[in-house]
Amino acid sequence: MLAVSTAAQAATAVVVHGPAFLIPVLHGRVGLSLPVAGLVAAAPMIGVLLTLVAWGVVVDRRGERFALVTGLLGTAVASALAALGDSPMWWFAWLVLAGACAASANAASGRVVVGWFPAHRRGTAMGIRQMAQPLGVGLAAVTLAVTAEHVGVRAALAVPAVVTGVALVATLAVVVDPPRPGRTAVHTANPYAADRYLARIHLVSVLLVVPQFLVWTYALAWLVDDRGWSAGAAGALVAGAQLVGAFGRIAAGALSDRVGSRMRPLRWVAVTVVLTMLALGAAAGAGWPLAVVLLVVATGATVADNGLAFTAVAERAGPYWSGRALGIQNTGQFLAAACVPPVAGALVASRGYAVTFAVAAAFAAAALPLVPARDEGASPGVSAAPR
Repeated sequence: MLAVSTAAQAATAVVVHGPAFLIPVLHGRVGLSLPVAGLVAAAPMIGVLLTLVAWGVVVDRRGERFALVTGLLGTAVASALAALGDSPMWWFAWLVLAGACAASANAASGRVVVGWFPAHRRGTAMGIRQMAQPLGVGLAAVTLAVTAEHVGVRAALAVPAVVTGVALVATLAVVVDPPRPGRTAVHTANPYAADRYLARIHLVSVLLVVPQFLVWTYALAWLVDDRGWSAGAAGALVAGAQLVGAFGRIAAGALSDRVGSRMRPLRWVAVTVVLTMLALGAAAGAGWPLAVVLLVVATGATVADNGLAFTAVAERAGPYWSGRALGIQNTGQFLAAACVPPVAGALVASRGYAVTFAVAAAFAAAALPLVPARDEGASPGVSAAPR
């Protein structure tokens, strides 16, 4: 269950993030302007944002297997249709639909993990599942760009269709809905009406996504522009840092299992992000070689909160509301992430990378008092007996 749900999430990450690697070919060879090429690359993300909560409702009402199978099938078909066209409007339309279908995996694959793993192993399992995004981005980076360069854009757009098709077959063969308790008033009650626990986690995640996407977006540019690295060397370091981040998610999840809490490790991660981003800003401003090491540390630290928050939301919302709750969680993060590149770019242009890195620490600092660690005891998931 863990392997296939992770593979399904990684496949949809190829769909959502892969078109960004086509921008150089779309601009240089196809002749699209950079804004138009960027719009094509952003199309799947638009689809995801429009349907995350709706897929959460589907998961809550029809189950994880139905949502994954339906979503992966739609993603594969829409991606294949996108590969049949040769105009930016055609690509944009079908990639929006592909992203809309791919959003099914965000809630459904996480629910498979939460449902099948007992509470004392769930954090580690969710940390492994959270590796799916960097793995999917890495797979897209080494397949779509090369395919587009040597074969063409249409062939590159077919890659996500193939990947999601494989994930669909694996899902059909393996995934079974986890058991749910009967529909009682306790299990079906609106968890948002009880307290602000979920809302606070959502807000904490939105704030912590700012330093995460700042590092993701501008690490390579900083290494090339400020440090004088070649694009190849910078890309290799960024790829290696992504692996650090992937394993950091597992470590954070395992720690949460060991201490019996999601929120205490989440607070520790936020403190680490504050200190790391401040140190990175200072080192970058001073031109110290240590700044490169701190960049790798920041890449790992800024993503370590994702699995903790995701697991906590699913545990508190329960089996009949967690689909919607996870949809709301991801929607807020995606919206914040979409704002980071242009805003941070403007700050870099006016004040430089060092100041921008340091400013990101303020967002993590603002998240610290919002982490609902004291209210976690009421969460049924952390203390629940293994099912």
